[in-house]
Amino acid sequence: MSGSVTASKDAFVATVTMENAGRLNALSLPMWRQLRACFDALSEDDSVRCVILRGAGEAFAAGADIAEFENERHDVESARAYGAEMHPALDAVSSCRHPVVAMIDGPCIGGGLEIAARTDIRICSERSRFGVPVNRLGLVAAYEELAPIVRIAGAAATLEILLEGKIIDAARALQLGLVSRVVADADIEKECRATAARIAEGAPLVARWHKKFVNRLLDPQPLSAAEREENFACFGTEDFRIGNRAFLAKAKPAFKGE
Repeated sequence: MSGSVTASKDAFVATVTMENAGRLNALSLPMWRQLRACFDALSEDDSVRCVILRGAGEAFAAGADIAEFENERHDVESARAYGAEMHPALDAVSSCRHPVVAMIDGPCIGGGLEIAARTDIRICSERSRFGVPVNRLGLVAAYEELAPIVRIAGAAATLEILLEGKIIDAARALQLGLVSRVVADADIEKECRATAARIAEGAPLVARWHKKFVNRLLDPQPLSAAEREENFACFGTEDFRIGNRAFLAKAKPAFKGE
């Protein structure tokens, strides 16, 4: 089995890197497990304020590694077992408490797009390409894999991508809402690092609350009294006092995450 998913940290910003050399960072079964482990660990790390998710080299990820399907995903039973590893990994990305920025450079195909759709901000280079051409393989993208794409791009755009099985460019991906912004190829890392730095400069508890609140608003169930009460919890934090004093003093706040 080839490939790896690793995490590193520089101050308040963590970087998760998917790497499978020669295979456009296609994810092997061990890589799905490693992706889940990385995000589970980072989500519990209160020193983290933002996570950048990227692929090594000039690819984000070309989906699941089809070369291992003969052994790992070749019939109904093995596909069910594969999904039991893949789907929790996708969930770990979306359930990370910290903001997650996808640095997309090059192919973002199949499972790669399904991973990117789980992030909060998606920034891509002009050379990036997107699609889920599983109709050419005779397999479906499962409900768990499609739901985030439908949420950000809508049913019509998702069906266009799935039914035609075509690969779209960065400009079309921006039109469909699959990415937040498109930058020049040479600027992709600089733009993502700058975005993460802006997030990390803000109050980290507030960032986590905002991510939680926005995702909760996607659920049609009425808000509970306890959920509404959480709106006011920020006023009891040290970060609110730091931010308020810094604003009045026209100074830059140094938040503690407390």
